[in-house]
Amino acid sequence: MDDAQLRTVWQQRQIDDRIAHISQPLAILTKHVLAKRFHQLRDLAAIWDELIPQPITEHTALESFHRGTLTVVVDSAAHRYQLRMLLDGGLMRELQVRFSGALNKVRLVPGQFYSVDLGGRPRYEFYPRRS
Repeated sequence: MDDAQLRTVWQQRQIDDRIAHISQPLAILTKHVLAKRFHQLRDLAAIWDELIPQPITEHTALESFHRGTLTVVVDSAAHRYQLRMLLDGGLMRELQVRFSGALNKVRLVPGQFYSVDLGGRPRYEFYPRRS
């Protein structure tokens, strides 16, 4: 092999500089997308706990907040009906007034959830906002 061929083979075997570590896109995703959603859900959870009566709150879990729709898991049809009546009776308007983001709809879905994990710790824990 001559010198030009060796140089070509050597260049082809070098690591391409265009390859990025997986940590870079994950950091961007976490910082800009997930953190915003977490903060919105945390704020909604605080408002939810203030406005919803305690007997109903114990049977609900905030599942997600995406594109203005808050999805709430409710563990029984009776509590789902009571919550729907509260929302239709003006509670939805109060949630929209207190929440700083765009809350267009509250979607109630039937389901089961556990309030504690296997270790006995609360499954969902929203930390207070730092000033």
